[in-house]
Amino acid sequence: MDYSYPFSIEWTTEEIIDVVSFFEGIERAYEKGISRQDLLTRYRKFKQVVPAISEEKTYFREFEEESGYACFPAIKEMKAGTGDEIIKVNKI
Repeated sequence: MDYSYPFSIEWTTEEIIDVVSFFEGIERAYEKGISRQDLLTRYRKFKQVVPAISEEKTYFREFEEESGYACFPAIKEMKAGTGDEIIKVNKI
């Protein structure tokens, strides 16, 4: 990993940890797979820090530019699931 995670200097340490944890979950969804429940928990914590859709899109775009991992396919698969299946996204 040779990139940094997007965050705001206005966030608390705990909020930064929650956002970074979410982005690490997205990475895992591409690299190994992650349980739907784990990703859902991380996403809910992320949304507590970044509740606005426009701001979410900005952070998602910044993360994708840095890492090459798009958040939307993983989120879409997570929302479509019903149980605790494994979310695994194929990088295009």
